[in-house]
Amino acid sequence: MKNILLPTDFSDNAQNAIDYAMQFYKNESCTFYILNVQKVSNYTTDDLMVAPANQSIHEAVISDVKKKLDHIAQKLKDTYKDEEYYFQTITDYDVFTDAIKQAIKTYHIDLIIMGTNGATNAIEVVFGSNTLNVIRKIDCPLIAIPQGYKYTSPKSILYVIDYGDHFNDHNIEPLVDTITKHKSSLRILKIREDDTVTVADFDDKKEMKNFFKDINHTFHSIVNVPTALAINSFVQIMDIDMTALFIQRETFLERFFKGSETSKISYGTKVPLLIMHN
Repeated sequence: MKNILLPTDFSDNAQNAIDYAMQFYKNESCTFYILNVQKVSNYTTDDLMVAPANQSIHEAVISDVKKKLDHIAQKLKDTYKDEEYYFQTITDYDVFTDAIKQAIKTYHIDLIIMGTNGATNAIEVVFGSNTLNVIRKIDCPLIAIPQGYKYTSPKSILYVIDYGDHFNDHNIEPLVDTITKHKSSLRILKIREDDTVTVADFDDKKEMKNFFKDINHTFHSIVNVPTALAINSFVQIMDIDMTALFIQRETFLERFFKGSETSKISYGTKVPLLIMHN
């Protein structure tokens, strides 16, 4: 059984990511942990006014949050009653990334599914600060769902290897699981700075051919094109349903979304993004 963490701030964006998760894991036994994290700065004058005399502000806010989470969980239970889905709600009062880390440890989380904010020039706005902090600071696979994205089964997946990086099958299970579950084809894209092909590149390709031998896969390379433009173009031309990548260096994440300073091209997140860590 999979354990999936679904952080929510009760926004439409967060709900869209939850809806994606329900479709993504159909016909599979899963426990979904729906998490909301509160912090003191969220409390407003209205909270002070509505808090009952026998409750602290903290207790009043947490009680309200629990009701909202229970409503989401019950609605999902009713909608997906024919699926082998189980739901648990979590309310935490902590720094967001600390709450995520604690949930991962306590509930043995396999994967996180969160929403992003769509295409823009600022990487912080593409993801939202919470999602970006999880990507950068939490060593757990994550699927980031673009704002407003409507579920499509990931039949065609793009696996991106940035220049300077090499194939490593460590922690690649989320990609393999997705391909197996959805009977996906795999496009492997190597981004190069120049036409030079090294021994390591040959070894990479040989290792990937062997590793993905039972999967329908093809190899591609793009030379001397800004990362953001290369990926964005490939996604559109090849009709990609999901992009997968390893975050080995923070600079890759920056290039992935910002491109070069001269190109002024922003990738955004046009399809769901599976992020793994090495």
